[in-house]
Amino acid sequence: MPTLFDLSGKVAIVTGGSRGIGRAICERLAEHGAKVVVSSRKADACEEVVRAIEARGGTAMAVACNISRKEELRALVDRTIAAWGQVDVLVCNAAVNPYFGPSQDIPDEAYDRIMNSNVRSNLWLCQMVIPGMAERGGGSVIIVSSIGGFRGSPRLGIYGVSKAADMQLARALATEWGPRNVRVNAIAPGLVKTDFARALWEDPANLRKRTRDTPLLRIGEPDEIAGAAVFLAAPASGFMTGQSIVIDGGVLAGPPLVGEE
Repeated sequence: MPTLFDLSGKVAIVTGGSRGIGRAICERLAEHGAKVVVSSRKADACEEVVRAIEARGGTAMAVACNISRKEELRALVDRTIAAWGQVDVLVCNAAVNPYFGPSQDIPDEAYDRIMNSNVRSNLWLCQMVIPGMAERGGGSVIIVSSIGGFRGSPRLGIYGVSKAADMQLARALATEWGPRNVRVNAIAPGLVKTDFARALWEDPANLRKRTRDTPLLRIGEPDEIAGAAVFLAAPASGFMTGQSIVIDGGVLAGPPLVGEE
């Protein structure tokens, strides 16, 4: 295996790791040699991913955790360190979106849940993990954001606010911890075929519009995001911090030239 992408001896925590983008990231990190902690709210779903990783010769363990509960995040970190002694890679992937509609009408409870789960929980985890990374000489934090953090939306506005905040969190932490060799970056996917985004890609009209407006003329697959996480976790990205990698099939670049000479 090329050393640029070798994660042997590294320990990675992945939140929201039982399905979709999170599961793909868990599987690919393990494939490149990392010991992976698969975390989500449901223990049985995490165990399923662990079994799949182990069947391919990888190493993983499951730790159930609700990211909105600080004590459960603390337990996630403590169990990882108790088992494997360290955390070298943190992937903050778990997120929520309990509201689909105009920002004018969002209930306070939904706003608080979005911002607390999608931003504050990531900060909590970083506060728990990054100091230990710095003491050991470095590490990598990867925050899974969204192109919603770059674009306005009439139905996902506050979710987009939270994802813009995640990218700014990566920039802020990158400047704070760069001198200690801890790198913090974000990934901003476009529409990907996951359960989380099902309401978007199962809507035929929305899917037609999105594929029409995407230069690659399709939506993404979870594994197409996982490669960027491997890159950001590995030595290959050693001089990269405070950045957001957009993986959206070209949506932010503009609509495709189709049917014209």
